[in-house]
Amino acid sequence: MPFPRLCTWFSFLLWCVVGIAASAAAQSSQPADVIVTNARIYTVNPQQAWAEAIAIRADKIVAVGDKAKIEAYRASATKVIDAGGRLVLPGFTDCHIHFIDGSLGLTRVDLNGAATVAEIQKRVKAYADAHPNEPWVQGMGWTYPTFKPTGLPDKKILDEVVPDRPVYLVAFDGHSSWANSKALAIAGIDRHTPDPPNGKIVRDEKGEATGALKEAAGDLVDAKIPKPTRPERLDALRKGIHEANKAGLVRVHSAGQDFEYLDLYNELRQQGELTLRLYAAYFLDPPGLTPEIHRKIEDARRQYNDEWISGGVVKTMLDGVVEAHTAAMLAPYSDDPSQSGKLFWDPEKYKAAVADLDGRGLQVFTHAIGDKAVRLALDAYQNAAEVNHTKDARPRIEHIETISAQDIERFGKLGVIASMQPLHSYPDEDTLGIWARNIGPERATRPWVWRSIAQKGGVLAFGSDWPVVTLNPWRGVQTAVTRQTAEGEPAGGFVPQQRLSLEDTIRAYTLGAAFAGRREKTEGSLEPGKLADFIVLDRDLFKIEPSEIGKTEVLLTVVGGKVVYESPNWKSPSAGEKKQ
Repeated sequence: MPFPRLCTWFSFLLWCVVGIAASAAAQSSQPADVIVTNARIYTVNPQQAWAEAIAIRADKIVAVGDKAKIEAYRASATKVIDAGGRLVLPGFTDCHIHFIDGSLGLTRVDLNGAATVAEIQKRVKAYADAHPNEPWVQGMGWTYPTFKPTGLPDKKILDEVVPDRPVYLVAFDGHSSWANSKALAIAGIDRHTPDPPNGKIVRDEKGEATGALKEAAGDLVDAKIPKPTRPERLDALRKGIHEANKAGLVRVHSAGQDFEYLDLYNELRQQGELTLRLYAAYFLDPPGLTPEIHRKIEDARRQYNDEWISGGVVKTMLDGVVEAHTAAMLAPYSDDPSQSGKLFWDPEKYKAAVADLDGRGLQVFTHAIGDKAVRLALDAYQNAAEVNHTKDARPRIEHIETISAQDIERFGKLGVIASMQPLHSYPDEDTLGIWARNIGPERATRPWVWRSIAQKGGVLAFGSDWPVVTLNPWRGVQTAVTRQTAEGEPAGGFVPQQRLSLEDTIRAYTLGAAFAGRREKTEGSLEPGKLADFIVLDRDLFKIEPSEIGKTEVLLTVVGGKVVYESPNWKSPSAGEKKQ
């Protein structure tokens, strides 16, 4: 190379180096608004997995590194969070939640953990006595194993404790419900009432309704219940948001109902009360799309499209649940060969709807629990990609409790997100006694196949399905890592080859979740340029026994650089440091 050209090239390189150094100096010369220091930070950034400190300006991270590096960003006005050596993680995202329903449930009868009929009656009566002016008694959380041998409840149980008011209780999974005689009468359900589409009224030998209602049959009663007022919904959302932040959640992906109440979330945002980011799906029922539905979805996508509230997604359901024999299976149920479940959609209409939505750039979530439903969802997504020539659409299948072995690798090949809920696989009496019995031993070798999907290139995104189970993710993390109950059962784990590492589990709640919501460039890991959403925990998950993970407490939740939850057990900053 001639000397003049070499000098020119050298000068250019020198100019670049000086420019980069000057830019870095300028960055560090601008003080941070907040510094997190003295921490053990697991960033979920593969380029820099661990750090000691973070600098935040406005709502973004500007630097991550060791304490000495981040000290350069401190000024007299900088607020300092001393983590006291504790573990810091990116804030968690719940990828499948029914937030407004869960929030409203905080003020109703809670049947979670009620394992006997007597306990259910006690809780229902206590609530009714404490709320004498409420026209309906509502609640959620009963489980199928409580009602042996059928697995379904009877109206008489409720009539014994609340005969004078209607009672309506939803099962823990949201796919069955239970009404007393008063509620059935108000809904006009008797021996002559036909089963609604995608629903079943359970009847006794005389044809009378027993009070148990499967799938859409519950809507017959629900339609008669007075709806909460706007102030009641807003108050419930405030309670729910607090519980979410307390559990370490910074974003939720709503699987339906919240779309209808985006204006409530926006009101909370305008009042400075929204401390939880929302990705909200429109819930699409069969038979499918209409111009009015298209307009509603597009209007919401235009109006709500920022880091706090966003749309651009549609959720639908292909089937029900295994416990009630409503999940669509490729082969009959093992405990009752007369049943194989039912698809809620006509397959061709479902495929057409998915192709339409995909062609409009809308992400699609599909509830599919049975192996037949999972296959149809994969087929529809493959068809949409071929018809529309779309790339990186990231369609999602929600739940995936059972799957044909040949369909596992299709998630990675087709770029379909596996949106799953670890706590659904919790190996208790419901899972091992009813779920596994219903599908039989061969299919029970492929339950909740997280590891197999990931090994074949599929992306995992985890959530809760609250109010089906708690929105607190830490029991879910423990279940993903151990495949055991809190008591260590079964010995060796429930299909232990599907266990995940702690790192992969955290990723599914953070960076995998961000990818599933099309936000991995701005969320999901702790690195410069991303939103300052993180949590401080009371224990180091990497240093404790996996069986202790479920006891984790979040000490501090920070969203957009602001503390939105502080535990009573959070230590005060040391002398001379400023508290956020």
